[in-house]
Amino acid sequence: MANDSKVKQHIPKELRYSMRDFNLEFPNDSACLQYIADQKYPEGRAQCAKCKQVRKHHRVGNRTAYACDYCGSQIYPLVGTIFEKSTTPLKTWFYAMYLIGSTRCGISAKQVQRETGVTYKTAWRMFKQIRSLLSEGDLQLEGPTVEVDETYVGGVRKYGVGRPMRGDKKKTAVVGIVQRRGMAIAKVVSDATAKRLLGVVRKHVTPGSTVYTDEFPSYNTLAKGRRYIHRRIRHAAGIYVKGDIHTNSVEGLWSLIKRGIGGVYHHVDPEYLQHYLDEYCFRYNRRHSGNQQFKAILLRASRQVS
Repeated sequence: MANDSKVKQHIPKELRYSMRDFNLEFPNDSACLQYIADQKYPEGRAQCAKCKQVRKHHRVGNRTAYACDYCGSQIYPLVGTIFEKSTTPLKTWFYAMYLIGSTRCGISAKQVQRETGVTYKTAWRMFKQIRSLLSEGDLQLEGPTVEVDETYVGGVRKYGVGRPMRGDKKKTAVVGIVQRRGMAIAKVVSDATAKRLLGVVRKHVTPGSTVYTDEFPSYNTLAKGRRYIHRRIRHAAGIYVKGDIHTNSVEGLWSLIKRGIGGVYHHVDPEYLQHYLDEYCFRYNRRHSGNQQFKAILLRASRQVS
């Protein structure tokens, strides 16, 4: 009789990457170093500074150096990456990236400390360095429909409710832009004025797109000059969906970020908040990639240049 109680995988086979797969591909530091070298120097060929030609290179003993087969001049794959000058084993770095890419809500440095045996200071520094790779830069959301909303991240104020006043030191303003069924970005802003919010929109949203927002006054001039088609939903009137007019996609992003920060990190210093937003948007933008998100992070780390 067939075993009908077997739990089905919700991730397609081609997108799965388990801990077993990780350990098979990266059993030790040498395998990790070779992966980085292969990304930087395909087929072991790199520009030799002395020969002034592209030459084959081979690893020098147990060092992190690769030498030119012709003249012996050496190159170092880790130079210009987050691994440069780090005394932490490469496999520990790779494992930390695997954890970040395999979770939906994030993972704390304390958890990495418990699992790898490094100090909390080392784990926190590793995560800080890894998050620095996850920014989407000047990502352009091409529409045709995008949603824009602002929110506030931070501690609980002792007095007052509703939208924070300007100069509030407890809350940090963030603007989010989500392409329906597509990509997303979230940016820390100094305030939620029209100048600040619309500046972010104009930088990241292609002209001609239809932009959906709520009734917040800072969006009043969004359609000025016919740059965008502006549609608004009136939350204050208790209306959250009217046909295709809503901001549910960007509010879903806020839910993911706030639940993650509150449940995993508990508190994020405003100085580092953008890095955490980059982390959540990176995962959101690759939500259909299964556990292959790890490889996307690893590629950025391997090909990073100073």
